[in-house]
Amino acid sequence: MVRHGETEWSKAGRHTGLTDVPLLPEGEQRARSLRPRLEGETYAAVYSSPLQRAVRTAELAGFPDPIREPLLVEWDYGDYDGITSAQIRQERPDWDLWRDGCPGGEAFEQVAGRAGRFLETVSENGNATLIAFSHGHFLRVLAVVFLGLPKEAGARLSLDTAALSVLCRDGDEPLLRLWNDTGHLPGLPA
Repeated sequence: MVRHGETEWSKAGRHTGLTDVPLLPEGEQRARSLRPRLEGETYAAVYSSPLQRAVRTAELAGFPDPIREPLLVEWDYGDYDGITSAQIRQERPDWDLWRDGCPGGEAFEQVAGRAGRFLETVSENGNATLIAFSHGHFLRVLAVVFLGLPKEAGARLSLDTAALSVLCRDGDEPLLRLWNDTGHLPGLPA
């Protein structure tokens, strides 16, 4: 799994759901830095959210024609799209995305349903190695669903932009093999 590169909104901490914002130049640079880390592996399929920040990250990482999969779009933040958690908490001090979801948008259960459907879709590939380019909160939900963790665990899984994560199976057991690996290559912003 790969989270997209940095955008103006992700840099500012603004919830970026279905609003289709482009990568910043530094987000493009970080996406390019993924290429040498990913090119040695063979992937049975390459998936991407259809939103431009994910598709562009895939392209810059060396995958010019990913399968655009609508199930991989970010959590729909509804009325909270474009604003920060601090701004939301000015109105709702006890708000928690994982518990409360977003008015006019999705609840955790809806995002988890999409994650489950994506996992069912890719399970047809057996044990083949796949890669998916998507978004921070969605990938956190995907990990929670894959690992069978309670939804609150997603709040404890930090995920930076242009980060690699690996989910796999040991027999029938789901494993988290790698999480939030940014590789912090010299000369690139951390």
